[in-house]
Parts: sequence; structure tokens; C-alpha cells
Amino acid sequence: MQMYFVCKKFKKIIMEQRSGQVWNRWVQCYHCEYKMRTGRKPDGCAICFKHSKFSLLSVNPVEFYRPDVPLLDRDNVGLVLLLQPKIPSGASPAICVANTHLLYNPRRGDIKLTQLAMLLAEISSVAHQKDGSFYPIIMCGDFNSVPGSPLYSFIKDGKLNYEGLAIGKVSGQEQSSRGQRILSIPIWPPNLGISQNCVYEVQQVPKVEKTDSDPTQTQLDKTEVLATAEKLSSHLQHHFSLSSVYSHYFPDTGIPEVTTCHSRSAITVDYIFYSGEKKDVAGEPGTEVALVGGLKLLARLSLLTEQDLWTVNGLPNENNSSDHLPLLAKFRLEL
Repeated sequence: MQMYFVCKKFKKIIMEQRSGQVWNRWVQCYHCEYKMRTGRKPDGCAICFKHSKFSLLSVNPVEFYRPDVPLLDRDNVGLVLLLQPKIPSGASPAICVANTHLLYNPRRGDIKLTQLAMLLAEISSVAHQKDGSFYPIIMCGDFNSVPGSPLYSFIKDGKLNYEGLAIGKVSGQEQSSRGQRILSIPIWPPNLGISQNCVYEVQQVPKVEKTDSDPTQTQLDKTEVLATAEKLSSHLQHHFSLSSVYSHYFPDTGIPEVTTCHSRSAITVDYIFYSGEKKDVAGEPGTEVALVGGLKLLARLSLLTEQDLWTVNGLPNENNSSDHLPLLAKFRLEL
């Protein structure tokens, strides 16, 4: 089964498609799930899929604003769907598709990492199968982080030791870390309910067994030390093997691809990640090929260089109404 996947900001799609017959055809062909940002902001995240190709199994919005967590005072959101391909020949695995827009502020890497951990925890919950494995995953959106940054590396490598990391270095959007504080350990408080492995924590009530003799102070101290060490770990992890649809560099020249280009910068911040194994064909940027169990990448829409975009006056312009380029990928679902 072949399928196309487009990553583009939902507000722009709606504005461009709500015009007579074009919008009617869109509604007739696609089912759209939309999560509006909190704080009465009109934009948000959406995932649209063809009625004829998929059945909707579950809709799971993620709000990054948490009034009980002072760190999480921003109105960004995410959206996670579980889709079942419609295949006449027989059963097929479901697919977990996630979309998000993380905080922009380059100097708040603590918020970005926490928002990402919340999204990964929801994906883990939705995509988890009874045998302990995960359904194929596609995760896309504006992560407001550049390739090679600690946040980007965490997504692809599945681990990050953030001890001593400056808060403004997390996303790689700013080069200087002068005057910036170091990330706290842990980054988010325990009441968020998400572990350092980016999964939801199960609240366990300790069992107290009555005995003739009370526990010794040594045993109590040992328990407290172990608990403190676990809570103060600076290592983040997640369970997925994620590859990027895009290589971020043009293989022939090594020139960076860009997904947004305006007066402040021309960089890559938008991505389509998908679950699979990574295999380096060569050591140079732009030569990575991803082989996936369940999903196989067949094609992608080429991106442009900064120079290409400035020849048409950057973004937005008369041909592209957004300050971000759309990303497009074609996958084959291996049954």
C-alpha cells in the first residue's frame, strides 16, 4: 500500500482551500482532525487523511499548557492519531501519525524539550502494542530546532545527556550561549507525570507491611538515596528509532536545505520523522538512507537552498503564501 504524507501548517491549508469547488472536493475526499491552540488562538495542528484509504481508530490531542506546571505556560499543542489502513486483502498494522508545533523562543530550550517529551509520551501510549512493540510512526511538524541541535539529535538518536547544556543551545537557533543559564536537572517537575524515558508514569502507592520491628534508618536512607539519584538523572530517552525523510543537505554540494526563509533567518525547522532503522551509505551529509520495518520511504518533495528562495524574494511570496515550505513524502506500508 502506497501513501503520500504532507506536512504543512493547517491555517494556511484552510485559507487556501476554502474557495468554492476546491474546498468542497477537499472535504469530500479527506477527513480532518484539528486541535486549536489553547488561549483562544485560532491556529493549531491538523492531520487530514483520505476516507477511502484509512479508518480512524483514535484521536489524541496534546495540550502543552499546564496551569499546574509553571514551566508549561505556553499555548502550543500537538495531535496524535491512530489510523487503520483499508486493505481488502486482509489485516494490516495500524499507523500512528503525530503533528506538532513546538515553542519558537530560541532561549527556552527547557520548554521545547518538555513539550517534546509530552508528545513522545502520548505517541508511546497510542502506538504501543500488546506484545511490547510499536505500530509504525510518522511524526512531523515545526520543531523550531535545526539539524544537529541537541533537540534534533535526541529525536533521531533516542537519547540525550543534557548535563551542563545551556538553555539556549537546545534548539541550535542561536550560536551564542553568553549569559544563558544551564538546564536544571530534572527539566520538568515530577507532577507532570512523565518519566525521563518520555512515557507516562504509573502512580504507585507503596505497600507498607507491618512487622514486629521497624525498618532500620540505614534502609530508609538507602531508599531515599536511590530515589533521589533516579529523579536527578540528566539522561533523556525514548523508545523509537526515528529517521528523517529529509537529509538536510544537498548530496552533490553539501549546501543546507531550508524549510523557512525570511528576514531573520533561512534554516530548517520543519521535519517528517518516521520509525525505522538508519543505514549510512556514506559518511557525508545528505547520503543517509532509511530502511523501515512496516514503512518504507519511496520519495520526497525536494527542498530549496537559501539562495534559491532569495531569488523569489524569500518567503512568503506570490507563489507561496506561508513563510514555511511544504514537506511531502511518499511511503509504502509493508504488510
